[in-house]
Amino acid sequence: MPLQSPAKSWPPRSKRFVDLIEERVFNNRYRLDRKLGEGGMATVYCGTDILLRRRVAIKVLREQYAADEEFVRRFYQEAESAARLSHPNIVNTYDVGRQDDTYFIVMELVDGASLGEIIAADGRLPEPVAIDYAIQIASGLAYAHRQGLLHRDIKPANILVTRDDVVKLSDFGIARAVSQQTMALTKPGLVMGSVYYISPEQAQEHEVHETADLYSLGVVLFQMLTGKLPYTGESPVTVALKHIGDPVPAIDVDESGVSPALAAIVNKLLQKRPEHRFSSASELATALREARERPTIAGYRIADDAPAASPRERLAPQLPPRRSPMPDRAVVVQGAQAGGSRAWALGALAVALLVATGLGYLLFAKPLSPFGSQVLVADYTGMTQAQAQRAIVNAGLRARLTKTASESVAADRVIRQSPPAGTAVAKNQVIELVVSNGKPMRGLEDVRGYNVSDAQRTLQQEGFAVTLVRRFDNTIKDNVVDQSPKPQAQVPEGSRVTLIVSDGPAPVTVPNFVGLKTGAARTLADRLGLTLDTTESISGEPPDTVASQSVPKGSRVDRGTDVRLVIKNGMPSQPSPPPANGPVVTLPNLIGQDYASARAMLAQAGFNIAVRYAQQGVNNGTIVAQAPSAGPQPQGTTVTITLSVSGEVPDTVGMTPTDAIAVLRAYGYSVSRWEYTTGVGAGGRVVGTDPGAGSALAPGSSVTLTVNGTPPPQ
Repeated sequence: MPLQSPAKSWPPRSKRFVDLIEERVFNNRYRLDRKLGEGGMATVYCGTDILLRRRVAIKVLREQYAADEEFVRRFYQEAESAARLSHPNIVNTYDVGRQDDTYFIVMELVDGASLGEIIAADGRLPEPVAIDYAIQIASGLAYAHRQGLLHRDIKPANILVTRDDVVKLSDFGIARAVSQQTMALTKPGLVMGSVYYISPEQAQEHEVHETADLYSLGVVLFQMLTGKLPYTGESPVTVALKHIGDPVPAIDVDESGVSPALAAIVNKLLQKRPEHRFSSASELATALREARERPTIAGYRIADDAPAASPRERLAPQLPPRRSPMPDRAVVVQGAQAGGSRAWALGALAVALLVATGLGYLLFAKPLSPFGSQVLVADYTGMTQAQAQRAIVNAGLRARLTKTASESVAADRVIRQSPPAGTAVAKNQVIELVVSNGKPMRGLEDVRGYNVSDAQRTLQQEGFAVTLVRRFDNTIKDNVVDQSPKPQAQVPEGSRVTLIVSDGPAPVTVPNFVGLKTGAARTLADRLGLTLDTTESISGEPPDTVASQSVPKGSRVDRGTDVRLVIKNGMPSQPSPPPANGPVVTLPNLIGQDYASARAMLAQAGFNIAVRYAQQGVNNGTIVAQAPSAGPQPQGTTVTITLSVSGEVPDTVGMTPTDAIAVLRAYGYSVSRWEYTTGVGAGGRVVGTDPGAGSALAPGSSVTLTVNGTPPPQ
């Protein structure tokens, strides 16, 4: 369907964001099936395009972005541009839309993992794999750049890898729209997650070109080859400043095993100045292919921030200048005289430096200097806050504390100090201590109501450990009913979260229905949550009394289980002799017949039918006994047949509904409910049962059949 731009003005917010998500279908077309993950700007769902009947990925923008009209406008424009990209290494964008105050983008569903998940699981990637992935990324970027579209947020989380190792770039539209916003490092969700991959020009809010994407790709390639990031820090601001000012980190080819050619390519990609990098993604892809063919030749290493030079100049050795063949002239003599004066000045400066060095030694280096009392600073790192403060005061110094989170240092312990240990300082000097207040705190997501698998995956992706506690509950099985700590609680990273998971309603003990009146049996069944089937009857007294039940008393079954009762109808247990002129027909021998054939033969001969079940494990679906025996019998006689069954639900997947009903009947089951889906399986065929195939189920019970298709018209 064509993409539609947003209206000129936006209506007031009519519903809360979470309420719309719970509706699960957008624009009567896109159904949200399950959550795949979350990012700083959007939540990603696996969904279904109901119109085209295909699986899709649906990204739903977070509430704070949906409330920003300027962002939404740019988001639409850039998402439409991204939708025009068609390349094997770029995730297809199918649609972008809104429902009330919720904005979403519909994309190709990639069967695979993100590069971030692969690096987290494997650490360093083999060099051939890293080169292959980088070439595919560069190919996708080259195509997008030719269309005039920059990505601006290249990072492993935005790079998907299929099961066939095809690399696909995602989030072109979102990345472009976000980059148009302010690049302040404090804007939530904007740079916090991407600062490790940001180019120096982006960090400084300068104009960006294709080379900014190449810098980010260089960071990704560095991480693939070494298993770590080139720049890290305690805050996004620190990391951004390192991208701007720190030296380019070089890959040690001896230590890492990375080929010189590939290490040189990474070094060139990470240059601070855009003009020192590759000029295009196509040029980079060519260099990567050459590095794969000639790994020992490093032709791209240059000094960071050096003046721009051609590749030939970068590789050529720097020769000393040649002596002039011309005779010396007066101007040269003047230069020599000036050089002599300059040499005398340098000598005087050297003497002054020596004097200053000696004076500094006398003033500061000698212990117990007569110029003042000094104290050597001790090593306070690793001490508790109280221990460090006490030691500092006892040494005649003062302490100043700063608290910060730490992944590696326990709470209340000193992480670092300034000045460092061993420094001589004056009495009463202030010692700066940085003290850990434990691991960073994170808000705990509310996963109540999730399926246990989705909840566990969501929390583990956030870095939490998960413990499952199961209990019976009047909700569907595997539904998360509670969690501890509570949702939104601030807890340290890596904390353990306990999920209370429903095991479904508690099982019911089947009572003895035999001998009860039908009404009393129904009242008892309703109280216990059981379903009764009283369609079968048998001759006997007293009337309207339960003669037998399909599930033995004392059995433990799930609530809602169907129990089939045979009701006495008040007729004499022995049939009255037929009138002299009444019709008498031959009752056939049914033993060994299949269930369907036996029923057809009895119906054709004019007999009534009653069914009993025998769980023998052999001859399933066949008649093993009958009463009365074969021979002349009056029409209308009730014939009780005993059907041999396994006590397990048969596999009917792939059958037509008619065939599935016949098979279920042969196993002693009936169909109580039909469900329809358009997700999987062949059209018009059975895709599953509830209980599932192989489940133990008492004969005479009923099952639910699920068919791929749409319900018939009412």
